[in-house]
Amino acid sequence: MSQYQWNWSVVLEQVSGTEEFYYEWLAAGLGWTVATALSAWVLALVVGSLIGILRTVPSKPVAALATAYVEVFRNIPLIVQMFLWYFVLPELVPHNLGIWMKQSMPLPEFSTAVIALGFFTSARVAEQVRTGILALPRGQKNAGLAMGFTLGQTYRYVLLPMAYRIVIPPLTSEFMNIFKNSAVALAIGLTELTFQMRQITGEYAPANPIEVMTVVSALYLLVAFSVNRVMALIERKTRVPGYISGGH
Repeated sequence: MSQYQWNWSVVLEQVSGTEEFYYEWLAAGLGWTVATALSAWVLALVVGSLIGILRTVPSKPVAALATAYVEVFRNIPLIVQMFLWYFVLPELVPHNLGIWMKQSMPLPEFSTAVIALGFFTSARVAEQVRTGILALPRGQKNAGLAMGFTLGQTYRYVLLPMAYRIVIPPLTSEFMNIFKNSAVALAIGLTELTFQMRQITGEYAPANPIEVMTVVSALYLLVAFSVNRVMALIERKTRVPGYISGGH
């Protein structure tokens, strides 16, 4: 390392044998990372909320199915799920659909990454939503039913508005994690940020790979910090005075 020649402007250099620049590759990779993570987060939040709610309903068979969903998607490694969605599922569906998925589906790597990452994260979101609902006093549910609300209306108007406020901090962690977990999508060929870093420091390796990896790390840190600040703002705007801070 004593002979290593530091050059922090390496990302501004032109890619050897092309008309492109390294920073363009990193910018494109960052764009795919953000698009994948945000799309997967929407899926995870919707599906995870539904599963989390179903885990708390009075029906034991429904709650058991929701629990099974969480256990399956939470305990299978994400990279394995990526491979199952991308390579195995097209072989299990009807032939014509499988051919379409392998040959004609638009943005197959992106779509698969969003689905795999979304369902994987939804299991974790479901646990947070379930915990938030169960943390509420039982009297809130009984009060909603006593007012004439149906069970669904009680969840919608009484329980969930409070439960989501309680679980914003753990959901923030899951939101930040989904950006980091999106790096697994390089395994199925999605040209996200980590994929571009490996390409730059591998096949097209410049003389300064450490600087490239440092820049990529800084980009991930910037994204995570931005997510943290946005979620902190949402938490402040939605906090119920005296409720969460009071330890209830």
